[in-house]
Amino acid sequence: MARAINHLYIDRMEEKRLIDLESKLAHQEILLEELHQVIYRQQQSIDGLETKLTILIQRLRDSSSGSADIGPGNEKPPHY
Repeated sequence: MARAINHLYIDRMEEKRLIDLESKLAHQEILLEELHQVIYRQQQSIDGLETKLTILIQRLRDSSSGSADIGPGNEKPPHY
């Protein structure tokens, strides 16, 4: 009889342990998906910044080569 009770106790402990592991796995899956979304948004931001940087570099090259129109912001003041 004691052996049957002990076996039942072990079965319940194993079941509880299995439920705990399944719960932890579910939380990790949720966390992994949240992290994936963060990485995706960061990559979108990086891609946008790279595009802007490329445009700025090209503008800088154009203005330094003299091919760009000189606007009022680039002219020397009259007192020079």
